Amino acid sequence: QVQLVESGGGLVQAGDSLRLSCAASGRIFSTYAMGWFRQAPGKEREFAAAMSRNGFNTYYADSVKGRFTISGDNAKNTVYLQMNSLKPEDTAVYYCAAVDSSGTHYYTEPYEYRYWGQGTQVTVSS
Repeated sequence: QVQLVESGGGLVQAGDSLRLSCAASGRIFSTYAMGWFRQAPGKEREFAAAMSRNGFNTYYADSVKGRFTISGDNAKNTVYLQMNSLKPEDTAVYYCAAVDSSGTHYYTEPYEYRYWGQGTQVTVSS
């Protein structure tokens, strides 16, 4: 079982950048496919970015494509979400998720993931 802990959230202004980190208890980069999801108040959890095992493939929601980048550091057992040109509509709790994977697939649905972090709040003011 892997434990995930997100950090890096905060209050920023529109146009600013943030980097979220997801620290894992084990070697996630070479074992798990990873994803970032977000949930705004009163809304369902939605997909933001995904990465296949070993980072071979990445995929982004249209709403963040070109602004967000998912990446991983195998030595640090950490996955990142670099968020640039932030908008007020990016305000949400951001969650890191992991699922056992043996291939180069990425996953975009919450039900496909087995492990979840506790979330980190990102607030973007206009």
